[in-house]
Amino acid sequence: MYKFSSKQSLSDFQRLIEDIYSLPDDRLFSLWDLVSNQERFTMRALKGIRKGDAKKTKNNLLVAFSWMMAVANRLKVDVENETWDRFPMKCSYCGHSPCGCKKIKSSAKARFKRKIELKPGSLAGFQKMFAAVYPPESRDLFVAGVHLAEEMGELSEAIHRFLGEHKKNIFREIEVEIADYISCIFGVANSADIQVAKELEKMYWQNCHVCHKLPCECNFTSVGKFKS
Repeated sequence: MYKFSSKQSLSDFQRLIEDIYSLPDDRLFSLWDLVSNQERFTMRALKGIRKGDAKKTKNNLLVAFSWMMAVANRLKVDVENETWDRFPMKCSYCGHSPCGCKKIKSSAKARFKRKIELKPGSLAGFQKMFAAVYPPESRDLFVAGVHLAEEMGELSEAIHRFLGEHKKNIFREIEVEIADYISCIFGVANSADIQVAKELEKMYWQNCHVCHKLPCECNFTSVGKFKS
């Protein structure tokens, strides 16, 4: 049986998704199917924000996060490493914590060193890191949701370009956009007071969060009809 603990790491969660879903994902879903489901549940989370439905926001944010891990697994992207490389306890653009982009208004991206000893050891730690870098009180939930939608679109665009051109520099854009999407997942979670690690522990207490089988036995049709 596979389950997730709130004390585990971002990499542990990525491996959990790989262990539970890689077999059915590889057999039943193309890369675009995986991306489409990530988009689908991201938009449902945003609908939850618009309607002021905290439960809908939370559930769909977690499912979208899970589908993003499936996308990363298909593309062999190490989510934790890419997220830390992009956000080493600092804003990826201005290089400050908390972010000072609004005040600094720099025309060029800052250069800064990464201190590996500061890297969070858990998924919950990454959420705390993003709360420190991008304080939730500095923007409301609606703004955080718009930012998440923006990053979902940019990730889809990068994947679309890579599948057409197959260039290494474009694949690098995918890695960057995955990290940016992660930052926005935590941004929405912090603004909505959702403790992602604790909620994932409740969700993944026994294998697949829907059928509870290992590997997952949900089929293409049941996934398409999943209500959230």
